Amino acid sequence: MLDRMTNADEPEPRPRRAPAGAAVLREDVTEAIRAAVFEELAAVGYARMSIEGIARRAGVGKTAVYRRWRSKLHVVLDLVSALAVQGLPVPDTGSLEDDLRLLYEVTSRALRHPVASQILPDLQAEAARNPDIAEAVQKALREGQDGVAKGIVTAAQARGEMRADADHGLALDLVSGPLYWRSVVIRNPKLPKGYLPALARATAQALKAL
Repeated sequence: MLDRMTNADEPEPRPRRAPAGAAVLREDVTEAIRAAVFEELAAVGYARMSIEGIARRAGVGKTAVYRRWRSKLHVVLDLVSALAVQGLPVPDTGSLEDDLRLLYEVTSRALRHPVASQILPDLQAEAARNPDIAEAVQKALREGQDGVAKGIVTAAQARGEMRADADHGLALDLVSGPLYWRSVVIRNPKLPKGYLPALARATAQALKAL
């Protein structure tokens, strides 16, 4: 009797779950799911996005998605927050205007990407209705784009191209605002010829005047 009770009380499922769990949480599967989330967002938007659609696009079962995220909200929050950590490389050309031009070229290419051009406006709309998404989007924008802009401004100040006591908040708005406004808010990603060099030149002059 005692032997039967001891055997019944043994937590035998645990040793068998570990290998299966490790296989499900492989990094290549996680990356496939992340890519599928971006594609699904671009294709149907956040409101119509579903775990089923993500799993189908990634070629995995729904369980694989649910093992990583509790809901589609948590999937999006995780991905948007990750963008804040990745950010963009800070240009280092030795010139404020050239740094700005390089930043605008890289950012413009990213914003013109079909996935980004669909996802960003949709997330902005959802942010107006969902404070969790609003916080994640704001964090991604501030820590990503503004982190690069701050690096450009700080380097320009160190070179003497900008005043040391220039208002950093205003400077960051001047660097990041125009291109984002044109590409994301009014959604006109097609830029006139020579627009980016002209924007870099005008922004550099404005920054030097602070």
